[in-house]
Amino acid sequence: QVQIVESGGGLAQPGGSLRLSCAVSGTIISSQIMAWYRQAPGKQRDLVARVSIISNTNYADSVEGRFTISRDNAKNTVYLQMNSLKPEDTAVYYCNAWPSPYAWGQGTLVTVSS
Repeated sequence: QVQIVESGGGLAQPGGSLRLSCAVSGTIISSQIMAWYRQAPGKQRDLVARVSIISNTNYADSVEGRFTISRDNAKNTVYLQMNSLKPEDTAVYYCNAWPSPYAWGQGTLVTVSS
């Protein structure tokens, strides 16, 4: 059974930074494309960034240049470094495989507000 645990969210001021972590158990991520998604209140869950098995990365236009996704296969963990945060980045952030996600974790809430 695959379990995904996201952490690192919290309250940040506009322009601030946060680093999210995603610990995966029950499967080996090294052979999978992994991704971060987010769901803002009242909106659908959207893809934010993904990292290939050779660490090529892709980002949504809204976060390009501000967010960095990375992976540590030895730790079976995926990260999302978020810089220059904006209020519109406020959402619950989820980590999962792409394009076929496992059962979703609880996510980690990121709130950007002054």
